[in-house]
Amino acid sequence: MATNRSRRLRKKLCVDEFQELGFEINLEFKQGLPEQSVDAFVEAFLAQAIEANGLDYVGAEDYGLVCLGKRGSVSPAQRDQVEAWLKGREELDKAEVSPLMDVWYPEKPINPAA
Repeated sequence: MATNRSRRLRKKLCVDEFQELGFEINLEFKQGLPEQSVDAFVEAFLAQAIEANGLDYVGAEDYGLVCLGKRGSVSPAQRDQVEAWLKGREELDKAEVSPLMDVWYPEKPINPAA
């Protein structure tokens, strides 16, 4: 694709100064955890860690992508708050939180201006 794009096109494509950042999570629940406990965890996660921070979550109960609830990027502070919330949960054996990444083009590096 051409690299000389108009501002309007860059915004539509979410590139350059309009790059949007988010992060992935990968969760491992404790062995033998009842399904009701997993459901309660997911509800608490969505309410306390995601919605309370103005974020959205796309994925399953054990893997997904976290992005901003509106146009824009997740801040490092928001990422750290979600990670801290997950690390404090006893239902999990492991919670992996990826570094911030481009949510539209995951293979692209993060722009310094983003």
